[in-house]
Amino acid sequence: MTGTGGQPLAVVAGTDEVLGPVPAYERLLTALERRRADAFLTPALRADFVAAHVLVRLCAAELLGRAADSLVLEQRCPGCGSDEHGRPGLAGLPQVYVSLSHTTGVVAAVAGHGPVGVDVERRTLPDGVRGAAGRVLSAAERAVMREHADPDAYFLRQWVRKECFVKLGRSTLGGLAALDLSGLPERSGGPARHGDLYVLDHTDARRDAVAAVVSTARPRIGAAVPYTAPERPAAPDHATDPDRSTDPDHPADLQRRST
Repeated sequence: MTGTGGQPLAVVAGTDEVLGPVPAYERLLTALERRRADAFLTPALRADFVAAHVLVRLCAAELLGRAADSLVLEQRCPGCGSDEHGRPGLAGLPQVYVSLSHTTGVVAAVAGHGPVGVDVERRTLPDGVRGAAGRVLSAAERAVMREHADPDAYFLRQWVRKECFVKLGRSTLGGLAALDLSGLPERSGGPARHGDLYVLDHTDARRDAVAAVVSTARPRIGAAVPYTAPERPAAPDHATDPDRSTDPDHPADLQRRST
């Protein structure tokens, strides 16, 4: 799979698909990323975290036509300037934008030359999540959900879309209900438009997951993990972990981390 005119490239894959072929890919992570990975309570949760952080490098490497181990993931807060939190990016490559997400056994990542956001979730919602609709959905979206044949599926579709808007800086967790995406089609053969943004939905029946990609340029979802073999030792340890901090009042307890 090769880059197509700089289009944002997103990939949704199983954790094992990313880490299985080359376990040495974990060497790509920075020291802080590895410490964060080691803090997870189970090997499965740790693997999901590592796979997402590896996959985002592979997407960027494919986009740029360079080796994944030449890329260092970092973050920077636009408000305070701290490198301890904020959106992820690539060291020395401010013109490249990345985003990543992981849930149980499934990961997603995207890289592009303009702002991008990606989110993935399992299709089975935890108990009580639908009760957060008042804080997540607009009035128009709630009306659609009440009449929908599968209210959980509708809620989840809107949830992953809105997570992407948060990652793009176009919304906040506290302002999700003010973001009305009821005009977007439930199913389409390609990206839909919402203002100046493209919204691309993805349903992965094999992995029982749904995902969304939102970007300023027309995105595409690759059919396979963009595998490239590491050529050099691990990246420098000075970069920081790019996962965004979690909000204790997060309206939908979907039990995952994403960036």
